[in-house]
Amino acid sequence: MKKIMIVNTSHSQFDGAEQPTGLWLSELVHFYDVFHGNEQYQVDLYNIKGGNTPLDPVSLKPIIIDKLTKSYYENELFMDQLKLTPSIDTADPSTYDVIYFTGGHGVMYDFPGNEAIQQAVNTIYDNGGIIASVCHGASALLDVKRPNHRFLIDGKQLTGFSNVEEVLAQRQKVVPYQLESELKVKGANYVKSKIPMKGFVVVDGQLISGQNPASARKVAEAVKDKLSRGKEI
Repeated sequence: MKKIMIVNTSHSQFDGAEQPTGLWLSELVHFYDVFHGNEQYQVDLYNIKGGNTPLDPVSLKPIIIDKLTKSYYENELFMDQLKLTPSIDTADPSTYDVIYFTGGHGVMYDFPGNEAIQQAVNTIYDNGGIIASVCHGASALLDVKRPNHRFLIDGKQLTGFSNVEEVLAQRQKVVPYQLESELKVKGANYVKSKIPMKGFVVVDGQLISGQNPASARKVAEAVKDKLSRGKEI
């Protein structure tokens, strides 16, 4: 059995703005659904603080939410997991083959600089496991350093929510930083789709990243494919 840990945000509001945020639900659901119910995989949910995982209300709007995400949103057992989520501090990353970071703007605040995230990423990476993210979830990798003191993403090809997409989402004035720009500052070879908001995935060794909400299932499929072919080291 392959073990996958999914990490969500605990942050519910844009700092300095009376505007709610949180997990973009489809970015969890579309990844989770690829593995759920398959005895070959164990999928565990975590967030930063433990307890309730806030949801970005925009991700639940009728014009945004898709059929699959809505079915999970209406599933009490699944939603109970999001209301009573254990903190990543309680996880033992050495037992996992994959760590996946979901998005939503909340992660921009509580993923970077989190020591438990950094330890989990390095542990799983050193064990030959997969480090995966979608959209703003790549912010989890901004401060992860290797034993040689270089950033994990330095020189690595990856993607995440682009500056153009931030403008299209009308969040460029309330976000704490531009994710695309920060990934480049940390040495990442950032790449993106020519068409904003279109599903796009980048695989660079043990790193698998998706650009936007439309990429979550594609990330899961890439993770599944890599797991089927064995670890890198």
